[in-house]
Amino acid sequence: MPPHDSIAAIAANIEQVIRGQHAAIRLLLAAFTSGGHVLIEDYPGTGKTTLAKALARSVDAPFQRIQFTPDLLPSDILGASIYNPRDQSFRLHRGPIFTTVLLADEINRASPRTQSALLEAMAESQVSLEGETHRLDELFFVIATQNPVETHGTYPLPEAQLDRFALRLHLGYVTPAQEIEILDAHQDHPPLEDLRAVATVDDVHVMRRAVTAIRVSEEIKRYIVDLVAATRTGAGVRLGASPRASITLLKASQALALADGMDYVSPDYVQELAIPVLAHRIGLEAEAQFGGLSAAQIVEGILRRLPVPR
Repeated sequence: MPPHDSIAAIAANIEQVIRGQHAAIRLLLAAFTSGGHVLIEDYPGTGKTTLAKALARSVDAPFQRIQFTPDLLPSDILGASIYNPRDQSFRLHRGPIFTTVLLADEINRASPRTQSALLEAMAESQVSLEGETHRLDELFFVIATQNPVETHGTYPLPEAQLDRFALRLHLGYVTPAQEIEILDAHQDHPPLEDLRAVATVDDVHVMRRAVTAIRVSEEIKRYIVDLVAATRTGAGVRLGASPRASITLLKASQALALADGMDYVSPDYVQELAIPVLAHRIGLEAEAQFGGLSAAQIVEGILRRLPVPR
């Protein structure tokens, strides 16, 4: 099966259990096939956990979920050496981070020290334990969630952590008609229980190799660089997007092109991804925030002003 057909099959499979979220699933798969991680910021009960489980089942990949809490320790994520009194030796007990698809649920409820335990893993696909470096799964993929309306007992993610996420997604509420479909699907039992794999881990490796083969013109590269650079100079901006954002925007655009069966990146893909890739990387000055300005509005303004390559 061609890579773009495999992506379409995975998306259709996930949509069996996640109704009315076609755009979010499309972006999630763009991150997954381009090797980035995703932060989902939305209200409780909108399907964030189900989405992560559905992706893992669709590609028959190992899945782990970590519920982040204020008392969670780095060792609860990474693992630790446990003493065995029988042979008087230490044995490495690997934590839940040693998986393929990892759901970091309510990541902003854990302390900054625990949040930072994910940094090396997300950036380098490896962790350091007891002075030794351990490689993670080649397809290691983090889906982190946070609730935007609850601030009590939470620790805002620092810029360094936010920059590790390729995309930030919002699911939002579905339409009444779609919610009725959800009720019908859950009437007997959760549809996730019946979900079967439609691709394999090997298929995902093929998809990721195919993403890198998508052509990107020099004009598109310049468009991406100009777009990212413009986030650093806008009024009310304290911190703009980094070169890592440019790389992410390039790779995710290639992934969207592949999903659509295209062999090159057009400006439309860059524009579709601009807010999900850039907005969470922009830090605003306090005065701009209190004035109601949002990072998404800044990106929208840049897209309107910047000349689009032909």
